[in-house]
Amino acid sequence: MKTLISLIVCLCCATGIYAQSKLYEETKQIQGDGYTYQCETDGVVVDLYDTNQQFVKTAQRNRKTGEYSGTTDAYILQLERDTWTRSKCFTIVRNAFSEAQKQELKGQLLDICLYIHPDTGKVIDVSFSFANRDNFSTIPLSVYRKIELELKKNVWFTPTEHGRQFNYIFRWWSQMVSK
Repeated sequence: MKTLISLIVCLCCATGIYAQSKLYEETKQIQGDGYTYQCETDGVVVDLYDTNQQFVKTAQRNRKTGEYSGTTDAYILQLERDTWTRSKCFTIVRNAFSEAQKQELKGQLLDICLYIHPDTGKVIDVSFSFANRDNFSTIPLSVYRKIELELKKNVWFTPTEHGRQFNYIFRWWSQMVSK
C-alpha cells in the first residue's frame, strides 16, 4: 500500500513539474535581457510580441482615406513578388531552434506575423502565435527574440503602389521548424 501511495505522489509531482515548464500559460508581460514581451492567451492560443511595437493589435488602414483595409485589398498585391524573402524567413526561423528543440517541436506549427513599413519595406514588428498545449510553450523567450531581430535585420520587401497606401503591410505564415 505504501508503494502505491508513493507512486501516486511521485506521479502527481512529475505532472506538476511538467506543467511548470509551460512558460506562456497566462496573459502577462515577460522580461528578457533588455526587452519585454507581451504574452496574451485565451487558454488555447498564445500570442507573443515585443511590447515596443507599432502595429501589432492595430488595424490596417488606408493612410489617405482613413478607412480600414477591406477584403478586396487582400487580393491586390501589396508587395512585389521576389525570389528570396520566403526562403530567407523560413531559414531564420528554423535556425533559431536547437536540434533538440526541433525534435521536440516535430509536427507542430508556429505562426509568424510580419508588420512591414509601407514606405521602406522593412520589417517593423514581429509576432508569434502557437497552441498553448504545443511545445512552443516551453521555448525560452530569447529564441523568439532572436527570430524577431534576425527578421528585422535580414529581411526586407518592396511595397507596391497599392501597399504604400496603408499604415503597414501584413504578412504571415505557419511553419514547422523541424523541416
